[in-house]
Amino acid sequence: MNSAFDTPTASLDNPFYYLTNFRFVLAWVRERHADLLAIDELAFLEQFESLPQASQALLVRMVMRKGELFRLSKLSYAEVGDSSAAMAPLIALGWVDNDPALSVDELFNQLRLAELRQVLAEDIRAAGISLSSAKTVLYDTLASRLTQTAPLRGWWPEAPECVVRLNVMNICDRLRLMFFGNLRQDWAEFVLTELGLQRFEVVPFTPHSRAFQSRQEVDTYLALHHLRQRLDVGDSPADLYLEVPPASDNRWLATRRARLLLQMGREAERRGDSPLALTLYDDSDSSEARIRQLRVLERLSEHQTAFELATQALDSRPNETELQALARLLPRLRRRLKLPAVPSEPEPAHERWDLVLPGPQSVERAVVTALREPEAPVCYVENTLITGLFGLLCWSAIFDPLPGAFFHPFHNGPADLYRDDFVPRRREAFDACLARLEDGSYREIIRATWREKVGLASPFVHWAVVDEALVELALACIPPEHLRACFERLLGDLKANRAGLPDLIQFMPNAPAGEPRYRMIEVKGPGDRLQDNQRRWLAFFHRHEIPVAVCYVRWAASDAPAV
Repeated sequence: MNSAFDTPTASLDNPFYYLTNFRFVLAWVRERHADLLAIDELAFLEQFESLPQASQALLVRMVMRKGELFRLSKLSYAEVGDSSAAMAPLIALGWVDNDPALSVDELFNQLRLAELRQVLAEDIRAAGISLSSAKTVLYDTLASRLTQTAPLRGWWPEAPECVVRLNVMNICDRLRLMFFGNLRQDWAEFVLTELGLQRFEVVPFTPHSRAFQSRQEVDTYLALHHLRQRLDVGDSPADLYLEVPPASDNRWLATRRARLLLQMGREAERRGDSPLALTLYDDSDSSEARIRQLRVLERLSEHQTAFELATQALDSRPNETELQALARLLPRLRRRLKLPAVPSEPEPAHERWDLVLPGPQSVERAVVTALREPEAPVCYVENTLITGLFGLLCWSAIFDPLPGAFFHPFHNGPADLYRDDFVPRRREAFDACLARLEDGSYREIIRATWREKVGLASPFVHWAVVDEALVELALACIPPEHLRACFERLLGDLKANRAGLPDLIQFMPNAPAGEPRYRMIEVKGPGDRLQDNQRRWLAFFHRHEIPVAVCYVRWAASDAPAV
């Protein structure tokens, strides 16, 4: 790595392994993001270093746990020793409140049922319910009556211990965000790596390799994150929309904002607020939001407006998913507006097999058993084989350390993987990889990458399925022109096109010359239908003369006469 830092080598045998990891993150953020930190955050970094080790460890233990409130008796760790003594410097700094005011919700979360019955005995009797009532009954009855907040001893003067509140979780979350570039990853990433359960590609880091270039970008991310949390717990999308940050020049944050607006629009739809949903979808301006906007307009009988917007979308080179939806919407809108019909291109017919098999059982397993032969093995691969071969051939392009792609040692893949500019930024690198399919060197490249990278985290290679034997069969049987066509389609829309591939593949390595040496098989059980992304892949296979069939299964038992 072009960095002063290497991935921490803390051992789980070291009782302070988690503290080593936490210090690594703080040092990383201090070196790379100091210009984005406020005075109190810089002070946190300085003061943390001056704390006794036991106090540092206790703070990190609390940071890694869920929530911000803790009973002191539950903060007992052998390596920390006396928790009260370790806590004292944290209290002195104001990082921990040792007498926080508790709401009734927090009280119920912290106390056991027997304790609640003791603390709230008078309120329980006044409410006319039994002291032996369950905790949920107590809460449902008393929560609306107990509106005050008070320290634990205000609720319970005889409390045998104290409850403390961690006051610096917001700072720690911000530092974690600046390290990982998201709040989805947490401290467990270090532990999984140390256990050997996760291994990551090593990429160089430069001064440009960081998730955020300004403090405002960090603030925007946190604002979007908190709005999503509030949406999830039932806050009104109308209220939340007033707080959505303005559109950002940062394309990565703009994508997150668009996704939040889409989710808010769907919630507004569920609540029956169509005007708000239309506003949110319009502001989102994503492919999915445009289609949902058109469907809302159609339900509102705003057919002319919907038709005009759909026509504009059709002229703006939509992706395959949007194009498929428009192909269904526009004929309906034309009929509503009494416009001349435009002949549509018929969906190509696919080869169909109908099988009656003993069941019910796993439908894919049943078809594998029915079709496999010693010289023609059938493998369950679904979305893993084609994407896996793509990931192996194009590994160098995918993990090209461009600015904004990698900014910490725990990336499963580039951070910009699903952004619109992901492929254009790497087009030359991808072209160089795909050129290997033309000169015949692709097989050795894929084999070498498999051997060198096996087990490393990848957004495309699922090692448990794409083992060396499967790779060899695929390289022996799938023509390079078919691989190239599939890989180019993946590059057209990595997020949408990595799904919908057939469930099974059958290899026929000994097929006569001129005949296909493999075929892909989509399996549909009783009552199952083809999904849109599967239909798009089938149409693609038809255009490129790639062998594929859809196998429709019925269970033999269902046809047996009733006894």
